[in-house]
Amino acid sequence: MARLIDELIAKAKGAPRRVALPEATDADTLRTARTVLDEGIAHPVLVGPADEVRAAAAQAGVDLGGMELVDTSDEAAADALAKRYMAAGRERLVSSKGARRKVKKPLYYAMVLEDLGDVDCTFCGHVNTTGDVLMAAQMMIGLADGVDVPSILALAQVPGFAGPEGDVIALTDCGLNPEPTAEELASIAIAACDNVRSIMGWEPRCAFVSYSTDGSGESPSIERVRKAVDVARARRADLCMDGEFQLDAAIVPAVAAKKVRRESAVAGRANVLVLPDLNCANTMIKTIQLFAGGKGYGHTLSGFRRPVADSSRGASVEEMVGDIAMLVLAAAE
Repeated sequence: MARLIDELIAKAKGAPRRVALPEATDADTLRTARTVLDEGIAHPVLVGPADEVRAAAAQAGVDLGGMELVDTSDEAAADALAKRYMAAGRERLVSSKGARRKVKKPLYYAMVLEDLGDVDCTFCGHVNTTGDVLMAAQMMIGLADGVDVPSILALAQVPGFAGPEGDVIALTDCGLNPEPTAEELASIAIAACDNVRSIMGWEPRCAFVSYSTDGSGESPSIERVRKAVDVARARRADLCMDGEFQLDAAIVPAVAAKKVRRESAVAGRANVLVLPDLNCANTMIKTIQLFAGGKGYGHTLSGFRRPVADSSRGASVEEMVGDIAMLVLAAAE
């Protein structure tokens, strides 16, 4: 079984992007930066107080050669950046005074660099909490048009699974929205489809998963999923989305033939699964990892105007390298 992480890295090498790293005083982040630069996956842009970054690199034994370092302690540069940001028409996101105050923090400085196009994407979350990352991204970059909530797309590699994309399938939302409304679930599905196209080059076939297939069950939670399908289709008729389907009807052609008594381009052939809530999504990804020995990748946040990744504070350097490869691919579109 070829490793998904190797596939992601190989794809990323074809189109390396400038990645802002605002946690540049963290040893693992510095080691990750060195790896992605040496392997040609990305061009790391370290964002932080220059003296502190250099000291951290020396302590970690990381050579900063070839890496760009943006010094957030340079007040003149920070002032100029805040002015550029406001001149770009960001009054709806933050006040001029607020922008100057925020760019004192490397996390917000990096988001502004990305918003202005100075970098292609931002990788963080190994030090900052998810709440901090979301707040910074929402304040300085903002959500894409038509997006109700940010979400997390995961790519799972499942041993023995034989789906339309081999042993890999995409899952959402695996980390942010506990009980999304129908409108939010529709938004989550659309963002996942767009990201899957960017990252994997797949034509998404998106199934809204439930414990019911085409009306075999009735409850408010099922009705919410059905409504989400209708909302998603109304918003993006160009995407192939269907449901509600039980998991087996979504991914097993023989089961779909029995349970789905109508034409569907998705039933039995889904490569994107939209899970109804975070209880289900979290359990699904952990079941794949713990019972099937599968691997899950993906801390790329879907729904923002520009690509941002929220890593895990427990992630290894290898996992962060894989996450940056996913992020680079999301930024390549």
